[in-house]
Amino acid sequence: MSIPVISLDTDWHQAQNCSLPSELAPWILEPASLTARLKRHCGHFRVQVLNEQRTALPVFLQPLLPNTLQAQLREVILWCDDKPCVYGQSWLPEKTVNALRPLADMGERPLGDYIFQQSGLQRGSIEVTQLQLTLPDAGSALCYTRRSVFRLNDLPLLVAEAFLPAMAELKAFA
Repeated sequence: MSIPVISLDTDWHQAQNCSLPSELAPWILEPASLTARLKRHCGHFRVQVLNEQRTALPVFLQPLLPNTLQAQLREVILWCDDKPCVYGQSWLPEKTVNALRPLADMGERPLGDYIFQQSGLQRGSIEVTQLQLTLPDAGSALCYTRRSVFRLNDLPLLVAEAFLPAMAELKAFA
């Protein structure tokens, strides 16, 4: 089994029940595409793929993606104006990837650009936690992190996004 760059094995809480920092709350609670929102707040956007591979779904994630043994793990950093702003981790069950072939090889394309264009997309509740992250090119910090289970044509996928310190430098805060 492959080990993700960042482990999501921690306590999560419903976002609406949490006290969130005012500067991050609109980002954490964003119900639409985080990718689209990031692109609106920076001049140059890019995706850096850290890890992408098929692997066993960790036991602690199995309640979120029931009946899933194998999944495609994808870890990325979303860069805005050459600043690492968001760490993203997605878990796509084998049955989801097999049915929705464009998800099989996203490369440096943002996942949000694909899934939010699909009419059959439903988002589960947003959960939050704080994670200590150490990432290549992005340093180490305690970061607010959100996750949601999406259903695309009734096929599940899990997306988690950690808001890195450079988020404070986006034009949205100027």
